[in-house]
Amino acid sequence: MIDRRPFDRLGGADHGWLKAKHHFSFASYYDPKNMNWGALRVWNDDEIAPNTGFPPHPHADMEIITYVRSGAITHQDNLGNTGRTEAGDVQVMSAGSGIRHSEYNLEPEATRIFQIWIEPNRTGGAPSWGAKPFPKGDRSGKFVTLASGFDNDGDVLPIRTDARVLGATLKAGESTTYDLGKSRHAYLVPAVGSVTVNGVQLNARDGAAISNEDVITVTALEDAELVLVDAA
Repeated sequence: MIDRRPFDRLGGADHGWLKAKHHFSFASYYDPKNMNWGALRVWNDDEIAPNTGFPPHPHADMEIITYVRSGAITHQDNLGNTGRTEAGDVQVMSAGSGIRHSEYNLEPEATRIFQIWIEPNRTGGAPSWGAKPFPKGDRSGKFVTLASGFDNDGDVLPIRTDARVLGATLKAGESTTYDLGKSRHAYLVPAVGSVTVNGVQLNARDGAAISNEDVITVTALEDAELVLVDAA
């Protein structure tokens, strides 16, 4: 089953400094029928104006993954972590028992991100933060794992949940597959470009909620950049 979620039908808000679209119920966009997709709780498509951002605020018991689509985001938290994550790269914050952080766009142009929240397998635990570059050339024509809760996924950003976050870049006409399994929940968004997913067309920034599919086959109708979450 593939349920297409068109970008122009997503909930959202325009705060001036922040233009946000919400794939799931979030903040002032409340939809009790669209609270999550398996363990995936939030997928926000955010555009942050230059020299603005999210001031310090707390989180607990959530895995928060930020995929930077353009520009850069600068992180600071009460653990002493600081970092700047650029376009195409990823940062992960495991909120655990509690963390307080800020995320600012200190660039001269707008920064665009996907902000993804996945419910953890267990509550509590020491909070943590990390970031990692993922050159787009390394994921040309195939899905590459960016963050994972599975030990055998190797040198990726760790998350404390039964899930993976993956990225791929495809040239027009290229196809790639991902072995999902019918018991899993996947959510796929093209950051750029249009694709078909098992025959269902998605345009840029549309979402696809996928379940009861053994294999996902993605074909690019034009050059595309993809983000996929595979969750319990």
